Amino acid sequence: MTKAPISLQDLRRSLYVKAKAEPPWRFWGLYVHVCKMETLREAYRMARSNDGAPGIDGITFEAIEESGAESFLGQIREELVTNTYRPMRARKKEIPKDGGKKVRILSIPAIRDRVVQGALKLILEPIFEADFQPGSYGYRPKRTAHEAVARVAQGIVEEKTRIIDLDLSAYFDNVQHSLLLEKVARRVRDDAVMHLLKMILQATGKKGVPQGGVISPLLSNLYLNEVDRMLEKAVDTTRRGKYTNIQYARFADDMVILIDAERRSDWLVKAVNRRLREEFAKLGVAINEDKSRMVDLKKGESFSFLGFEYRRILSLRRKWRPYYAPKLKKRTALFEKLREIFRQHVSWPVETVIAKINPILRGWVNYFRVGHSSSCFFMVKRWVEKRVRQHLMRARGRKGYGWKRWSSEWLYDRLGLFNEYQLLRWSGVKVAPAR
Repeated sequence: MTKAPISLQDLRRSLYVKAKAEPPWRFWGLYVHVCKMETLREAYRMARSNDGAPGIDGITFEAIEESGAESFLGQIREELVTNTYRPMRARKKEIPKDGGKKVRILSIPAIRDRVVQGALKLILEPIFEADFQPGSYGYRPKRTAHEAVARVAQGIVEEKTRIIDLDLSAYFDNVQHSLLLEKVARRVRDDAVMHLLKMILQATGKKGVPQGGVISPLLSNLYLNEVDRMLEKAVDTTRRGKYTNIQYARFADDMVILIDAERRSDWLVKAVNRRLREEFAKLGVAINEDKSRMVDLKKGESFSFLGFEYRRILSLRRKWRPYYAPKLKKRTALFEKLREIFRQHVSWPVETVIAKINPILRGWVNYFRVGHSSSCFFMVKRWVEKRVRQHLMRARGRKGYGWKRWSSEWLYDRLGLFNEYQLLRWSGVKVAPAR
């Protein structure tokens, strides 16, 4: 009787179950699954859904599909099976950070390399997911930035008001390849997989994982997993029933640690600070001391996490609650991006301008529609409406905003200007009584 081949979904599930049940287990025989057409097809589908610009070879998805995606994947499989695959150098692109003068270097792999990285990620991800910690949220399956934001808010509700706000210096650029490969090898005993991963890393340079690489989020989470373990141990050590003296949340390289406000936890602040520096030193990750700081919310101070600014306020019912809304820098960056579209399309029909700004507004609002963003949303909505009105008046050779000429309802209903500024109410965050 011939055994039916295991599907990719079933394989990933079995890898996760095995890894969860046996933490010391090292997996072998993985490379054959990376090379399967089913894995490559799924990796191509994921890359296609993300779209994105072509890599250094200039080959687009349209060109691939015109020639035949199946033959394209077949060629990749042949190179993998015969060990002739070599990743191309990634194309570099500068992306402005928060609308300022600083830029982030984005690495754009060729589509063929995105497919290979995606296939490797599909096989390795369930293994390492079994090892990742509860406080890690960045780019993990079934985990969102909103959950990380809510975890921090809940920590504030629980009177964890002393915050260690850490900023890592160029984290992605300084990941040590040798250390990263050692961490992978603790779970993977497959020379072909290790060789493929080493080639992918070396294509980016002597160190670092590329921002833009398909497998980079998984690798960057793995690299910091020991830091998460240390923090998780601190959470368990200080646990008193359901309550703990410490909480943390990490999303990629953005991390905050929340510690109890009681004097009895003074030692914990110093101990966690020291242990964090020890763990980062082992990894060769530098802490930006100029941007890292200790924050005391009880003194009216604030801190930022994932684009939100957090502070603590007293409600009308005399209960302390966390208050978190978009940082000013995030709103400024949004306005600058929209302002540039209006500048570039000053003589274009308003319908075209709206078609270009709507997706930007939708993405920004969908991200920030938790917490206390109402007043910020009102300002954004007002600002955008005024710019659209100016565009309409300028097309008629007039000044002003045309408040009497066009109603707001006409702009939103007839022209289709984005108007979905409603907040999501997060029910998981409770409120603490005032003390």
